[in-house]
Amino acid sequence: MSVTSTTNAELGRQLWRQTWPMAIGVMALLGMQLIDSAFIARLGTRPLAAQSFTFPLSFLIIGVQVGMGIAIAALISRALGAGEQQRARRQGSMALWLGSLVIAMLAILLWLIQVPIFTRLGAGPQSLPLIRAYWGPQLLSAWLGALLYFGYSLFRAHGNTRLPGKLMVATSVVNLCLDPLLIFGIGPWQGMGLPGAAWATALAFTSGLVILALRLRGTGWLARRGVLAEVRTSLPDFLGIAGPAMISQLMPPLAQMLAISVVASLGEASVAAWGLASRLETLSLMVVLALTMSLPPWLGRCYGGGDWQRIEQLMYLAARVVIAWQLALGLLMALGAPWVALGLSGSPDVRGDLAILIRFLLPSYALLGICMIVVSAGNALGWPLRAMLMSGVRLFGCYLPCLWLGARVGGIHGLAAGAAGGNVLAGVLAWRLYRRAQRSREIDAGYNPVDSE
Repeated sequence: MSVTSTTNAELGRQLWRQTWPMAIGVMALLGMQLIDSAFIARLGTRPLAAQSFTFPLSFLIIGVQVGMGIAIAALISRALGAGEQQRARRQGSMALWLGSLVIAMLAILLWLIQVPIFTRLGAGPQSLPLIRAYWGPQLLSAWLGALLYFGYSLFRAHGNTRLPGKLMVATSVVNLCLDPLLIFGIGPWQGMGLPGAAWATALAFTSGLVILALRLRGTGWLARRGVLAEVRTSLPDFLGIAGPAMISQLMPPLAQMLAISVVASLGEASVAAWGLASRLETLSLMVVLALTMSLPPWLGRCYGGGDWQRIEQLMYLAARVVIAWQLALGLLMALGAPWVALGLSGSPDVRGDLAILIRFLLPSYALLGICMIVVSAGNALGWPLRAMLMSGVRLFGCYLPCLWLGARVGGIHGLAAGAAGGNVLAGVLAWRLYRRAQRSREIDAGYNPVDSE
């Protein structure tokens, strides 16, 4: 008993050391997005709704960059583990060039087809000019943010999580300082309004890229020669990892596009409230997001060594942390929903809808977090197709049907209850799928948990 307790305590400390820098960085980065929305809310309901319409496409870009970042970290880590330092340098350069090109092409495409997409999402003629003025600088900031993220992945592959965490905090502070200046202006200058938020983010990411470039200069992690040859050699492996990861990451933006079209039927105030709730969702899930970055490499090493007992310990430890944190935070936010909504929006209609969403959604993120942990673990434990299946079932089998049905039956209250119910159902199903897959793998490997006690 004492040995197991000590082992669990040691695991907890190691997990904490690997997770806390990323947790702080994620909190700062997501807080930056929430602060953007809070400032924009002071401009009025229509600018906030215009920004909310862009969220699904912004999440689409983030999904692509995260999938590529997973592949970057995996390839470089494998090369370093095999002692292939030169190859790791070539792969680092390849990843930065390839990633910047892919995101740039995606941004150009999304700019060209913006009108039909936003019209299909429910944006009206009065919202489209606001979206157009915001969408250009927002796409630029998304490209700069992707470059920064690829640099973070390079550092994580070399075992450095502290610098990415520090830079996330630093860029968030820069954005916080620039937001009121560029949105509202100062003195006789009236500011840029909604586009000012995107320009503030772009400048913040630029400052982070400057620092990152200076730090990379002395590491020797990048190569100048042999990069094209490395593309031909490593591209199949890169796509083999990035492909399933991208598909899993792209499912949420697609689901958000469908969700916001449902929300748009309830009115502009509901769309604005939904946008703020989406920002709160990502911020409240910061610990879960940090775990999805720090846990998979650890699980992958255990998987490679056949250490099933450690895998079970890590998964149960992560599940307990997620449930305890998200339930405590969710209940606290639900109790303070009116005051949280008051701090985020100046419109009474938006505040009312936002308070309803907070009360229902925030506690349900305990089970949503379980599903996210299981999906990230599936990629690390050799179940990429099952991880994709879990993502698809969560969004298109649980979340969207419950959300649509709730909105049809009960308006904003039904929408919130349906979305929360979908999160709970997805978490339960994901954990059951994980346990079934894990037990099957353990039996095939000849591991019996009873024998290890």
